[in-house]
Amino acid sequence: MGVLANKVAIVTGASAGIGAATARLFAKEGAAVVVAARREFELEALVEAIKQEGGQALAVAGDIGDESFARRLVEETLERFGKVDVAFNNAGILGAMGPVTDMSLADWNQVLTTNLTGGFLAAKYQLPAMLSGGGGSLIFTSTFVGHTVGMPGMAAYASSKAGLVGLTQVLASEYGSQNIRVNALLPGGTDTAAASEFANTPEALEFVCNLHAMKRIATPEEIAQSALYLASDASSFTTGSALLVDGGVSINRV
Repeated sequence: MGVLANKVAIVTGASAGIGAATARLFAKEGAAVVVAARREFELEALVEAIKQEGGQALAVAGDIGDESFARRLVEETLERFGKVDVAFNNAGILGAMGPVTDMSLADWNQVLTTNLTGGFLAAKYQLPAMLSGGGGSLIFTSTFVGHTVGMPGMAAYASSKAGLVGLTQVLASEYGSQNIRVNALLPGGTDTAAASEFANTPEALEFVCNLHAMKRIATPEEIAQSALYLASDASSFTTGSALLVDGGVSINRV
């Protein structure tokens, strides 16, 4: 029996990277997994892989910044599996980067809508489903950027992800007495498509690795293990936390 046996978990941003790795890990640990992202083909491939590994999975494609999709995602989860125990709200974008003075309002709004409003909309519909089932674990993917480190050119991204930490803390205080834990996961550099925007040459990758105390970046599977901790009963007294899983980038100075 896995640590998520008989649980139902929603994972957004699941078409690749951290989301896909987490969905597969959750399924291996016994959860029925509902995977969400905009790319339907990749989601269906992930569902097939999970089924071949003996797990249960359902794909629901859509935009997390759309309230109708946030509602439909929970509705289809309840229709198929009957409850929501875990939600890993991992979807997000880097968006436009550069000085604030050069950023358009449209670019700013796109990042805030996807990363922060998307988290709000997810929680709005996931929390009632968790409450009706007696509790659950709600997890947001934030970042060290804007929390422990300020990185030039990333104002929109940092603001949106820092906002998720604030949302985490408020929801944790509002729902802690009702057996719902709410936490934020703050990864460091991770080997994903988004990371390739920074580390697109061997020299750039070496620079990014050296920012971390461990002198490397994470694999998506490593971050998934920390998501599993927050999803499982191993973190039964953990709520309102901003859990750094950043390879020491927040404390490294050499």
